[in-house]
Amino acid sequence: TGATKEGKAGLFEMANDGSIFLDEISELPFDLQAKLLRVLQERELTRLGGTKSIKIDVRIIAATNEDLLKLVEEGRFREDLYYRLSVVPLVVPPLRERREDIVTLTQHSVRYFNQKYGLSKVISAELMDILENYRWPGNVRELKNVIEGSFNIIRSREIGLESLPSYLTSH
Repeated sequence: TGATKEGKAGLFEMANDGSIFLDEISELPFDLQAKLLRVLQERELTRLGGTKSIKIDVRIIAATNEDLLKLVEEGRFREDLYYRLSVVPLVVPPLRERREDIVTLTQHSVRYFNQKYGLSKVISAELMDILENYRWPGNVRELKNVIEGSFNIIRSREIGLESLPSYLTSH
């Protein structure tokens, strides 16, 4: 198994003197929230199965699409952990609330997939109009996936409406 009596370094230990990104922090089970809080407060951890504490210095970057304060009020997220994580809160509005970013994100995705696949595709003006007016409930991930899907469907250089999933053109 590779297990040793000393234990194996976990993600927090490997991130020592650096940063660790915790995505979807709102999904962390309540019992693990207490353990994370201890790591943040004490700046130390104990390896699974270990007996000694290890000092760490880690910057935590946490993300969620949930309203953590609302989860605190509902008793589903620890209040003390919320305040410990909320040192520099950044709110990134959903894509539907920042439509001015759609063109830039689309252009970036096209450049990325052109480089990835060794192509030189472009988005038609008609397609760009549809992309700019769609609600994007899946945000940037959805936009990126639509662009990548178009790259895989269309053989021609110009990507047009025929590459879009039907749910995008039926609105």
